[in-house]
Amino acid sequence: MADNTTFQAAAYTAQGTTRDKIALPEQLFDGTVNMPVMHQAVKAYLANQRQGNASTKIRKYVTGGNQKPWKQKGTGRARQGSIRAPNWVGGGTVFGPIPRSYAQYVPRQVRALARKSALNARARENAIYVIDQFDFDAPKTSRLAALIERLGVTDQKVLILTDGVKTNVFLSGRNLPTVHVMPYSDVSTYHILWSDVVLIESGALGQTLEPVAEERVAERPARATKNVAAKKTTKAAAPAAKKAAAKKAPAKKAAKPAKKKTSAKKAAPKKSAAKKSTKKKGK
Repeated sequence: MADNTTFQAAAYTAQGTTRDKIALPEQLFDGTVNMPVMHQAVKAYLANQRQGNASTKIRKYVTGGNQKPWKQKGTGRARQGSIRAPNWVGGGTVFGPIPRSYAQYVPRQVRALARKSALNARARENAIYVIDQFDFDAPKTSRLAALIERLGVTDQKVLILTDGVKTNVFLSGRNLPTVHVMPYSDVSTYHILWSDVVLIESGALGQTLEPVAEERVAERPARATKNVAAKKTTKAAAPAAKKAAAKKAPAKKAAKPAKKKTSAKKAAPKKSAAKKSTKKKGK
């Protein structure tokens, strides 16, 4: 179904400051919502994620069972030709799964229609927000979390579509469990329907929004200077303590040989006295 309506989307800055609403492109957001096509695209996407590694062995691939377990006649038991037959425990599997591909192909135009329908479905729910520009100089999870909190979508699944590949934005949202960041050109129908709210960078829609004056979001307070000064003093005192300990160690080593010499001198008179006593006894 298609309606000749123009959708308006709320616009924000990268810090969450409210801007004037903007009109979404009519070429893409024309109200078309094709449910069967979206179902086909999502089903194919999930099927293409499967690896198809399930594998079983038929009786010829199971080790053993090369001879008859007992003779054909005269035992009173049912005749058997192999202990690896499917009716035996540990035998082969009949019609079991084997590795195969679950890939499904969807034509390009059908995929484009499905993605267009998913975006229109979110536009009907007023779940599309436009961000003027994601200018992250470095990865900062707290900054992206603050944006989501200011938009009031903390408890919802958020899909962020950037204008091209932006590594800093991706790394900022990688540790947030309900946030998924990807380029606008790579988005699929599944990702749009997975999310509750879609944040789209204005450049991805072919629109440029002029920057507005806004207050900088407060960063975490810096650590107390006392702790920093104490750490510096301890670091500076550590080398001096090591040097003093190194000086004491040679002095202790030098004192030990001196003690040994004195003990040797004391033992010498005892030995001479012992010799004299032995001489007297000999006489």
